[in-house]
Amino acid sequence: MSAASWNQQGCQLCEQEQYSEAIAAFDQAISLAPSFAEAWNNRGNALSGLKRFAEALGSYDRAVLMQPDHHQAWFNRGLLLTEMQAYGNALECFDRAIDLYPDPCYLHARETIWLKKKLIPVYQQNESTRRV
Repeated sequence: MSAASWNQQGCQLCEQEQYSEAIAAFDQAISLAPSFAEAWNNRGNALSGLKRFAEALGSYDRAVLMQPDHHQAWFNRGLLLTEMQAYGNALECFDRAIDLYPDPCYLHARETIWLKKKLIPVYQQNESTRRV
């Protein structure tokens, strides 16, 4: 099979939430085409599905290294960093994605971070006063 075929198979497995099998398919695609940015991006998505965040971040990093204008990889990297509560870095990723492709979904994700950045300190403050 070609790298594109392995990548497509991996995407189908992700849709079925068979993330470990999807990773194996993406790894096959990458072994055939090491600079295949889309396969690296999709591998990151599968790893995120398994909550293997450090590995997912590494895959997104490889995707944008191979193809710096890969807006979906920048966006997915931002989503992962948001999940990890690394909001400043997430904003940078969303801004890169938006600069490349101003998708409304990307704009919404960036605005959501501002809300989270405002609410999390308030929530943490409320939690600390409850314990006193």
